[in-house]
Amino acid sequence: MLITVSIIFIALGIAIKYGKMYFLIAGYNTMPEKEQKKYNIDGIASVFRNAMFGMSLIMILGYFISKWIENPKIQMYALLGAILIGLPYLLIVSNLDIYKIKKED
Repeated sequence: MLITVSIIFIALGIAIKYGKMYFLIAGYNTMPEKEQKKYNIDGIASVFRNAMFGMSLIMILGYFISKWIENPKIQMYALLGAILIGLPYLLIVSNLDIYKIKKED
């Protein structure tokens, strides 16, 4: 199951960054077009890709480590660790001011 979740995260990261499926980013698709132009969506998409790939890597490593030392609980720890590290990273970094386009008046 952990490998399946990892593959889904990788697919989402690719879809958001390279498939330009920005509607998967919560809140972005509901913004008026005028508001959307205030954000560097390519930069935000890169953050989403990196976060998804990072969380996927943690889960895949957890899977193989759990098989190596024969302890299935490590898979759950890897999943929880990936989420507890990845989601705050995603929320904090994607909301930084560097992704807002500053208009010169």
